[in-house]
Amino acid sequence: MPKQSAGILVYKNIDNQLQVFLVHPGGPFWAKKDGGAWSVPKGEFLDDEDPLAAAQREFTEETGQSIDGNFLALKPVKLKSGKQVYCWAVEGDADADNIVSNVFQLEWPPKSGRLIDVPEVDKAAWFDLNTAKEKINIAQVAFIEELEALVL
Repeated sequence: MPKQSAGILVYKNIDNQLQVFLVHPGGPFWAKKDGGAWSVPKGEFLDDEDPLAAAQREFTEETGQSIDGNFLALKPVKLKSGKQVYCWAVEGDADADNIVSNVFQLEWPPKSGRLIDVPEVDKAAWFDLNTAKEKINIAQVAFIEELEALVL
């Protein structure tokens, strides 16, 4: 069975301009990557888990903040890896300057036997929709486009 993830696309309206909250993956592989590297806060979940509850859990794990509100289910997307990503949009706010991400161990450099602690997310930011479409993983652009159609 292909892996599956659940995430949350937080949005807000500032001076009649829609903005979305995205996160950048941590670690040495992603350190110098920007365009196409950002994502909605998301993570894997198991078949017996409620996907929205998993998305809320992952948001908290990756940002250190909780999110609640009227969640709008967006159409799932499939990544190049085959992973299915489910996403919900919610109007809200998140403090991009004060995220606290969980960490995982990564062997770095590869095959060195040396483990380092890496944050799942190293930074977060608010972007206008056009910039967000440039920053986000190409498969996830569909989430922003669907949000745009629903809200504007």
